[in-house]
Amino acid sequence: MKVLIAPNAFKGTISASDAAEIIGQTVASKYPNSQVKKIPIADGGDGTCELLTEYLELEKISAWSLDPFGRPAFGSFGYDFQSKTIYLDVSTVSGIGLLDSSELNPRVASTFGTGKLIQKGIEMGAEHVILGLGGSASIDLGLGILQGLGFVFLDSLGKEIVPFSDHLLKKLAYVQSNPKLSKLTFTCLCDVRNTFFGANGAIPVFGPQKGLSSDQMDSFSEDANRIIQLLYQKAKKPFEDCTGFGAAGGIALGLNAFFSTEIKFGASYFFDQVAMEKEVQSSDIVLTGEGRFDQQSKEGKGCFELLEICKKYQKPCCLITSGNDGQGVGFESVMKLPELDFSRIDYKKKAAENLKLTLEKKLTI
Repeated sequence: MKVLIAPNAFKGTISASDAAEIIGQTVASKYPNSQVKKIPIADGGDGTCELLTEYLELEKISAWSLDPFGRPAFGSFGYDFQSKTIYLDVSTVSGIGLLDSSELNPRVASTFGTGKLIQKGIEMGAEHVILGLGGSASIDLGLGILQGLGFVFLDSLGKEIVPFSDHLLKKLAYVQSNPKLSKLTFTCLCDVRNTFFGANGAIPVFGPQKGLSSDQMDSFSEDANRIIQLLYQKAKKPFEDCTGFGAAGGIALGLNAFFSTEIKFGASYFFDQVAMEKEVQSSDIVLTGEGRFDQQSKEGKGCFELLEICKKYQKPCCLITSGNDGQGVGFESVMKLPELDFSRIDYKKKAAENLKLTLEKKLTI
């Protein structure tokens, strides 16, 4: 039996690659005659471009940069010299995973460090950026990236506002763009379809995750609206709130003002790159998983999109996840993980143990 093992990351606990290893070892132990193929998947969330760098066998470029609060952080990106393209995850140096829960502050958190990594790619000759938007710590409209690329933001008195300032959105009055970057283009990969504004927009939906309290939302929305108008007036472009602009605190929205920016939904893009349809066709059964399959998963996240491919070719697809929302969606079986106690110091180790034990007890292929 040919078994395709294609898990997403179990967010905050197990990477997609580590999950694939655990699942693969368990399958080999229980079914020694099976043929196992491991393809960890991503959908625009954390680690998407890191996985693509591995699959496409790109050169990995590492460099020091700054984290969401301006502290030193070591980051990396994949570089395709032939196409002059870099593959970079925002989460690498601007991710929420780099912060303690007590540190969250969307007025300060910036994507400046990501901008500095992009700048390094430009110095190497890059003209195109594939940017994985998942796992960001900020709601800075991509202003930090723009600052990292040499844009200058001034207050009403003409004084420069430095990166990581808690008054950037409140006091920004003038934008000085960088005309040297006119050739630079972006493809932004995201795993959500939210616009920036509206009831399902970036601020009400994702703001609380990034530390925005309910009593701050109205003022933050007002500031964001003013800044967006300012950016697009400077760029002499009309603003249209597009699907995906709500991802990663509006990064694609800010970039789109000054650069040719395309939004692609990460799962479909990723699956095209790794020829996932071909891999599913040549398999007898597919095993996938994520930390918690929920209603948002059905909006284009990796496990659900993989299920759709399996349905197309009438291949059974089994899901490993916590919660109950995976039931009744079309998976051949759902192996439910026990709930984690995130207050435990060793919760990541416990998550790996839970995955292994659940498979040993419940996996039947």
